[in-house]
Amino acid sequence: MIKKFVFVCILSVMGITSQAQELDFGLKAGVNFSELTDADDLDNRTALLAGAFVGLKFNDKFAIQPEILYSQQGGDSDFGDYHIDYINIPVIFKFYLIGDVLNVQAGPQFGFVANDDFPEFENIENQIEAKSFDMSAAVGAGLDLPFGVRVDARDNFGVTNAIENTDAKNGVFSIAVGYSFL
Repeated sequence: MIKKFVFVCILSVMGITSQAQELDFGLKAGVNFSELTDADDLDNRTALLAGAFVGLKFNDKFAIQPEILYSQQGGDSDFGDYHIDYINIPVIFKFYLIGDVLNVQAGPQFGFVANDDFPEFENIENQIEAKSFDMSAAVGAGLDLPFGVRVDARDNFGVTNAIENTDAKNGVFSIAVGYSFL
């Protein structure tokens, strides 16, 4: 079901691409400040975010920017770290407020677990496991600066539970810098 959903999303983006007036392609990297909400005794995890983006601008005010990102998320504690690394696919809608520079952003993000690292406890029958799929909602702001430089800050709010048999959801604030090749 998840594969079908992603396939439909890719086809939709391809259909939208044919109507775009401007194309933007680049790489980005940044830092995540993540937490697992509703999880007691966990501190934030500060970690890496890196990937690629394709921007499709339709007019002076509206663009869509699908991305593929490697995102390190989770939380840290004194009794073990709860690290979940994802391949995230955000589909960001951008609305430009000031010219073609300042924009506000919002959209869904689909995450697939690439790696999880949880503490193992003795005498516990069911060890902790991450769910293989994560969905969140992203909101933020960005700057499209001269010479292809892109800067954005986003807050991602988990919609689905990140860990089996818990109510813990991902909460991630990220800051990233990118470079557009086009």
